[in-house]
Amino acid sequence: MKHILSALVQNKPGVLAHVAGMFAARAFNIDSLTVGRTEDPTLSRMTIVVIGNDKTVEQVRKQLAKIITVVKVQDFAGLDVVTRDLMLISVACPPEKRPEVLALIEMFNAKVVDIATKYVMVEVSGPESKIEAFIEACRPYGIKNMVRTGSVAMPRQTRAAAGDEDTGK
Repeated sequence: MKHILSALVQNKPGVLAHVAGMFAARAFNIDSLTVGRTEDPTLSRMTIVVIGNDKTVEQVRKQLAKIITVVKVQDFAGLDVVTRDLMLISVACPPEKRPEVLALIEMFNAKVVDIATKYVMVEVSGPESKIEAFIEACRPYGIKNMVRTGSVAMPRQTRAAAGDEDTGK
């Protein structure tokens, strides 16, 4: 089963290597990992997707929490979460197929970010299932290159909790 973990970490050199090393040392596989600064410049948020049973993921969460530079770890299992991935993909797009390919891009609410004589580069964002579906729809045209981010995720705020302030404790 796929689990999304969120780790709030100190924004310091070596933190990513330390976290990745913990996974490697314990033979845990990372399905995806994204890291970015938060609204506080001293903190970054890691979104880590791992595949495993509940026991394995709980072990991962506990090991992450033991790392000194990790401030807070949260498993999003059971929460209503918004998840997004981003992909850039170059799809073969000769002039005679251009209307078809552009219609496909529009259908997926994607965006053309570069266009060449024989290829078009497209930006697609959304849930992983949308990214996978777009890849499959593009295969018949030919995929020249693609790059993907990992997932980023944030729990939805309930109406009652939206006004509550998180003290970080």
